[in-house]
Amino acid sequence: MKSLTEQFKVKSNTKFSLGDYDPAFSDGSKKEDAEGVLAGLIAETSKLQAQLYAANSYSLLIIFQAMDAAGKDGAIAHTMSGLNPQGCQVYSFKQPSSEDYDHDFLWRHYKALPERGRIGIHNRSHYENVLIVKVHPELVLKENNPDIKQVKDIGKKFWEQRYESIRNFEKHIHTNGTVVIKFFLNLSKQEQKERFLKRIDNPEKNWKFQASDISEREHWDEYMSAYEKAISETSTDESPWYVIPADKKWFTRIAISTIIRDTLKGLKLEFPVLPKEEMDKLQEAKQLLEKQ
Repeated sequence: MKSLTEQFKVKSNTKFSLGDYDPAFSDGSKKEDAEGVLAGLIAETSKLQAQLYAANSYSLLIIFQAMDAAGKDGAIAHTMSGLNPQGCQVYSFKQPSSEDYDHDFLWRHYKALPERGRIGIHNRSHYENVLIVKVHPELVLKENNPDIKQVKDIGKKFWEQRYESIRNFEKHIHTNGTVVIKFFLNLSKQEQKERFLKRIDNPEKNWKFQASDISEREHWDEYMSAYEKAISETSTDESPWYVIPADKKWFTRIAISTIIRDTLKGLKLEFPVLPKEEMDKLQEAKQLLEKQ
């Protein structure tokens, strides 16, 4: 039986379709067992995080992308709970600022990369530039690209170059020690509808709902096409995409935590071993302390 990491990984240079992934899949797991399973995964990941921090050679960048109401915030909160906050950083990317538009589309994301030894989480990411921007190409005009004066100037070549820029960006940071894993939380349209209705009916969640959520929902098929293309073009052996079932939040969190743990395990991290001189000094310090 394939592990969850293998099941949800999109292999590079293979035919990929979102239609092959069931948003309600739960691998035979039971909801009542989820809390215990997740606690065990978090405990394992916490130990691996300590090794990552101590070794100070790799960093881990975790990217979350999804349609509205897919549960990104909850997934981040649950899967990263129990970790040392000193070794983690979370960035939630909103609309670009005027300063962002004065630079290339990767600029603000490069600035937010995690330092060595740390785990960085990007809630939305540079992929917005081939997702929402692809569904609403008029947003490209805000970038003041010298070759793009009007929407009709945005052709196939433009998008091919953008995917290539993303691949090169991720290859560069991988070569320099940043391990990248990318999660697409695969929510069904029906489940999104039900979650939107709950947000409207629950006063404590009204703030999460915006009128624009409905207008964006009308572009569902366009977004699915954009996600499918982006994932297909940019899932590489070094920086893979994982398509995670998102209709059952409890299973979503188990799947994400499993993949994060497995990724850290794959780095074969170890605590640094001190040179003999330093070890001798430790023993001297120990003897002094014991005499006090």
